[in-house]
Amino acid sequence: MTVNCAEACVNGCILGEKCPHREHVAAASKFLQETSMDEILEIAQKSVEKKFTQAMSQEAEKYFSDQ
Repeated sequence: MTVNCAEACVNGCILGEKCPHREHVAAASKFLQETSMDEILEIAQKSVEKKFTQAMSQEAEKYFSDQ
């Protein structure tokens, strides 16, 4: 049986011990237990800044290559 975890497991894993992603669940749980909310927000902020910078760089390349 194939399960789309993003849709089927929004309220928790429906496959339990049969889930092929158990190791990822364990790693995520460990990360959440060991990482403060401030650290998680800092990681998220850095990720957003990186994506923004990449997007701006790509737009600049398009702009200047057209001229």
